Amino acid sequence: MKVIIAEKPSVARDIADVLNIKTKKKGYIEGRGCTVTWAFGHLVTLLEPGEYDPALKRWSLDTLPFIPDEFKLKLINNRGVDDQFRIIKTLCEQAEEIVCATDAGREGELIFRYILALCNCEEKPIRRLWLNSLTPDAIMSAFKDLKDGHDYDSLYAAARCRSESDWIVGLNSTRYYTVRHGRIGGGGDRVLWTIGRVQTPVLAMIVERDDTILQFRPQPFWELTTHYREVIFKYTGKRFIKIEKAQALLEKITNQPFEVTTITAKKKKEQPPQLFDLTTLQRELNKLHGLSAADTLTATQNLYEKKLVTYPRTDSRYLSKDMKPRVPEIFEQLKAVRPEQIAQLNLSKLVFTKRIIDDKKVTDHHAIIPTGVKPRILERNEQLVYDAITTQFIAAFYPVCIKNITTVDSISNQVKFQAKGTQIVDPGWTTLFPKKKQGTVNDQTLPVFEKGETGSHEPFLRESKTIPPKHFTENSLLGAMEAAGKFVEDDTLREALKERGIGTPATRAAIIETLLRRNYIRREKKQLRCTDMGRCLIALIQDPLLKSPEMTGEWEEKLKQIERSKLSPDDFMGGISDYIRGLILNSSAGRLNSTRWGSCPFCGKEIIKGKRAYGCSGWKDGCNFVLEPDCKGVTLTEKQIQVLLQLHILPYPVRIEDEPRMLILSTQGMIMDLNLPSAKRQKKTDKSA
Repeated sequence: MKVIIAEKPSVARDIADVLNIKTKKKGYIEGRGCTVTWAFGHLVTLLEPGEYDPALKRWSLDTLPFIPDEFKLKLINNRGVDDQFRIIKTLCEQAEEIVCATDAGREGELIFRYILALCNCEEKPIRRLWLNSLTPDAIMSAFKDLKDGHDYDSLYAAARCRSESDWIVGLNSTRYYTVRHGRIGGGGDRVLWTIGRVQTPVLAMIVERDDTILQFRPQPFWELTTHYREVIFKYTGKRFIKIEKAQALLEKITNQPFEVTTITAKKKKEQPPQLFDLTTLQRELNKLHGLSAADTLTATQNLYEKKLVTYPRTDSRYLSKDMKPRVPEIFEQLKAVRPEQIAQLNLSKLVFTKRIIDDKKVTDHHAIIPTGVKPRILERNEQLVYDAITTQFIAAFYPVCIKNITTVDSISNQVKFQAKGTQIVDPGWTTLFPKKKQGTVNDQTLPVFEKGETGSHEPFLRESKTIPPKHFTENSLLGAMEAAGKFVEDDTLREALKERGIGTPATRAAIIETLLRRNYIRREKKQLRCTDMGRCLIALIQDPLLKSPEMTGEWEEKLKQIERSKLSPDDFMGGISDYIRGLILNSSAGRLNSTRWGSCPFCGKEIIKGKRAYGCSGWKDGCNFVLEPDCKGVTLTEKQIQVLLQLHILPYPVRIEDEPRMLILSTQGMIMDLNLPSAKRQKKTDKSA
C-alpha cells in the first residue's frame, strides 16, 4: 500500500480526486492501492524543558542555558490532533511506500519528517511530490515525476536547524530576561519578556526608527527657484542652510535677464514590472490597499488552494525555461477574465526576457502567477490579490514604457538654473495600472524652448524644513526585513542583498503578527510603531547580536547554505549553542559599576553629581542633559540612578499609586513611566518563546 500525506484535508481531497481515489474513511481516503491522509499543518513540535526534566519547569538562572543533547518530539496540544495522528501512524506502519505531499518548501518538509519520526517510520521508502500549483494537470504531472524523498534531506536539515535554533535562542533568552529583569513589584509579579531569534531584531529595527524620529530636530533650509514662462526652474547648487546666502543670490538675479542655454532631450525606457514573489506581493497590497502581510498571505494561500494561482511561499520573481510552453496557454484561459488587455498581446510571439525567464534565479518555486483557471466568487481580499497577480503577469509581457525626458538649462547673472519635464511617448505596460500623480518639478509639462532665448523671470525663495525618516509601514518593514535592515527601494540592489534577509517569505508576516500580539508594536493606520513595552525590552537587552538584523540575516543565509548542502547542520547548531552560552554568561557577568554614575544618553560622556541633580560632564560643550532624583512622585535612590544611567532601565520594585511600574531612561533623555502587566495576567509557557 502507498500512503500519501498531505498538509491539509482540502489538498488531500484534491489529490484524491485527481488520482480517482473515492472511498472516504475517518481521517483518510483510499482506493486503487493508495491511501491519502492529512495533517492539520503542524501536528508535531519539540518538547519543552520540563518534559525532559521536571526540575526545569521552574524558571531559574541556575538551569540556563538548557540545550538538549538530543531534541525530542511530541504532538501539539490541539483538538483532534491525537485521533488524526493515530490514523496516520497506523497507515504509515502498514505502508510499503510513503509519499510526502505537504507544501513544497522548508516548513512543509519539516511537518512531514516530524510526523515520520514520531511514527518511527523513518526507515520506510519515501517519495516527494513537488507541486507548484494544485490544478489537476499540475498534480498529475507531479505524480508522474515523483522524486526520491531523500533528495530533500538537506531541505529537512535546514528546517530542523531553524526549528531547534529558534527553540534554543527563544527559550533560553526568554527565561533569562524574564527571571533577571521581570520582577517589578514587591508582591512577586513578573513581566514575561519574550525573545526570539528573528522577532527581536525586527523589533529593534522598529524601536531604532521610532527613536530616530523622536530625536529628530527639523532644520530650516531655503531653495532658490524662479518662474519663467509658467515653468519652475530650480537653482542647480545646493540648498541654503543660512537665509543670508540665499537672499544675496536672490538679489543678484532680481530684475536680471533669464537666458536658456541648452536643451537636452533623452528617451527613457521603463521596463515592465517583474513577476511577484511573496514579499513584493505583500508590499504592493499593503501600499495600495492597506492589507497586512498576514492577510495577503492568507488570501494568496486560499487562491492557491482554489487552484487560481501558483505556490505562494516563494522568494523568486522568475519562471524557469520549462514554463515557456505553458504561458501562452495560461493567457488563452485568462481571456475569459481580461479579454481587452490580453488582446494587445501576440500570444504566438511572446517575448521572454531575462527579467521573466531565468533558471538560475528559480530555487524551490517560480514566481507567483495565475494558473488560468477562471475564478468564481471571491472574498474582497482574495479578489484584490488575484487582480494584482493577474495584472502583474500580463504587464510583464507588455511593451516597455517610452518617455521623453527634457532638461532645460538656463542662467541669470551667472547663476545657473534647471527645469525638467516628462512626456509619455508610448505608455506601454503603464496602461494597465492607475496613473501616478504628477510631480511639481520633474514631471511638469514644458512648452517649446529655444536655445538662446531670453526674457524676464520671477525669482523667489522657498523655505522648508528637513523631515525625519518615516515610521515603518508593513510595506517598508517587509523591505527592510528582506534586506537585513538595509531597506532600499531599488529592486536590483534589494535582490543583491536578499540572501541576507531576516526570516523567509513564508514567515515574515507571522513575525509581524507575533510582535503585535505581544504588544511590543502597535498599528496606527498604516504605520507600525513600537510600544513602551517594546522599547523597554530593547533597552533591557544589552547583547547587540541578539538585536542585530545583520547577524540574523547571516543565520538565515547559513540555513540556505544547509539547504544547498554547503554547510554542515552540526556546525550551524554548534554556533547557535556557543552563542547562547556566551550570551547568558556575559549578561550574567554584567554588573553595575559602583564607582561611576553612568553615561549621558545624549552624548555618551560621563555623568557627574551636583547639589540637587545629576548632569552631563559635557555641559561646557553644550550638552544640557540633567536627571533630577524626584520623578513621577518617586524619589530615586543613588543605586536606582546608577541603574537608570548605566543600563537605561530600572528593573527594581517601584510602586507608584500602588501600581507596579518600571522606569526607563530613553535615548532622548526622558524618563518613561511604564505601567507593566504582570506575568499572572500573561500565559507564561515555553511556547511563548
